[in-house]
Amino acid sequence: MRSVLVLALMAACCAADAAERSIPLFSSGQIAGSPPSACDSALTGNAGGPPRWQFVQQGDRSGLAEVSREKLDARYPLCIVKDVRATDLEIAVDLIPQEGEIDRAGGLAFRLQDRNNYFVVRANALENNVRLYRTVNGNRIQFAGADTPVASGKPQRLAVKIAGDLITVSFAGKQLFEVRDTTFRTSGGIALWSKADSFTLFANLTVDVSRE
Repeated sequence: MRSVLVLALMAACCAADAAERSIPLFSSGQIAGSPPSACDSALTGNAGGPPRWQFVQQGDRSGLAEVSREKLDARYPLCIVKDVRATDLEIAVDLIPQEGEIDRAGGLAFRLQDRNNYFVVRANALENNVRLYRTVNGNRIQFAGADTPVASGKPQRLAVKIAGDLITVSFAGKQLFEVRDTTFRTSGGIALWSKADSFTLFANLTVDVSRE
């Protein structure tokens, strides 16, 4: 009986520790054009110059954006979130795709081992789809996806949950697909992800860690 009680208390403790938390990507008084404090800039591969992540204010909308906008198809800027590392978690962010001729996209990287090895889910307003990739040694490989409307100039919530090898992707409040993949099994970081000349605002990032 005592062992059952101990296990129940442990389960309750773990459930309490797994509460969702918001990660501020910018402060209320932040100056437009200033760099983020919540994440560190990085680049997958070596296409183009260093990424430039900045706080952007456009009318009544604000967010973090990668503003270098280099027209190189295989260019993937990251902003790696500080102090978050987990094996199983759920993350979500509001995306506002604004501009871009090669791409108009934004995404979330997770189980990030380093700047060249991670999973990433992204939404693209030019293609009207959401796709899931594994990036291995800087090479991006799609292994799941769904066609769905992705509007320009409108906030839409992108969410991904990973538990073991099961990945669940949702967009605009609707679950799109589930898939299993074992490429990255261990704990990793998370990051905001951009591509090429995309100009996309990111805001309201939340993280719910269930296993570190």
